[in-house]
Amino acid sequence: MTRLTYLWGWLGRRAENILALLLFSMFVTFLLQIVFRYFLNLPVGWTVEWVTIAWLWGILFGFAFVVREADIIRLDVLYSALPRGTRRVMDVLTGLSLAAIFLYTLPASWDYIDFMMREKTAYMRLPFFWVFLIYIPFALSVAVRGLLTAWAGITGSGRLFDTSKSAETHDYD
Repeated sequence: MTRLTYLWGWLGRRAENILALLLFSMFVTFLLQIVFRYFLNLPVGWTVEWVTIAWLWGILFGFAFVVREADIIRLDVLYSALPRGTRRVMDVLTGLSLAAIFLYTLPASWDYIDFMMREKTAYMRLPFFWVFLIYIPFALSVAVRGLLTAWAGITGSGRLFDTSKSAETHDYD
């Protein structure tokens, strides 16, 4: 089990590295765009295209492979005011609904992504298939997270955090 834990941690760190490279490439490309457009008076279109693609991949890749459950920001004012039993029911219903919606739409999403192999981006001529392909692992991770939330509600383990009913309680860890 130790080897599997090590591998899982190593893969998690590589996912963080990929996300950092995406953000770095966005930053460098954005600076190039400023230099070419405003200092050299030579606007280039591929920079806007790359920043847009890197941003899309960064958001979806980050949620699918990097963001931990405890890192997700929630507006849980109403949720934390409810009794624990009601919160468990809400966790089960929302988790199963979320998983069902994403899994139900997965075949149609794949059909669209596959269809987009025919279309290419304007400047870099990259098939849109590669632009939108990240949606599949994102949708699968959302479905898995929904199922894990539902399972936690069923078993009574609840969320990873249990907020107090006091308005002065803050979670700054």
